[in-house]
Amino acid sequence: MNYEFKNPSDEVIYSYLEKAKNIAVVGLSDDETKTSNRVAKVLQDFGYKIIPVNPSLAGQEVLGEKAYASIKDIPVHIDIVDVFRRSEFLPQVAEEFIETDADVFWAQLGLQNEEAEEILRSNGKNEIVMNRCIKIELANSGLVRK
Repeated sequence: MNYEFKNPSDEVIYSYLEKAKNIAVVGLSDDETKTSNRVAKVLQDFGYKIIPVNPSLAGQEVLGEKAYASIKDIPVHIDIVDVFRRSEFLPQVAEEFIETDADVFWAQLGLQNEEAEEILRSNGKNEIVMNRCIKIELANSGLVRK
């Protein structure tokens, strides 16, 4: 049983990036050598407001922004939830996602989960990207912001 998620077209993915302002980064590490930290920094440099989500860092600052324990705790609208947690944790993040008004569920490169997709779609959340790096897609999109 080899699950293969089908992403939206590049044009649709680029439209998500173009419309977004607030990006919650689930699993954001305060370690500058970790991919989640480096990608979040690029997103900030590009002009997005990043919102760190990491229970062990809740209340602290990461990249100059207050960290939250859960996406459900974030007091502003989230355009994209960018997930840096192992695939087996995606259903848990999807369950939290459906309790918010967030727009796009995005699982980073190497991450996908059929159960998470089913949770999202069965709750009317169809803006889903999996197994794609937001930093790479941003570079490929040609968007210029700040």
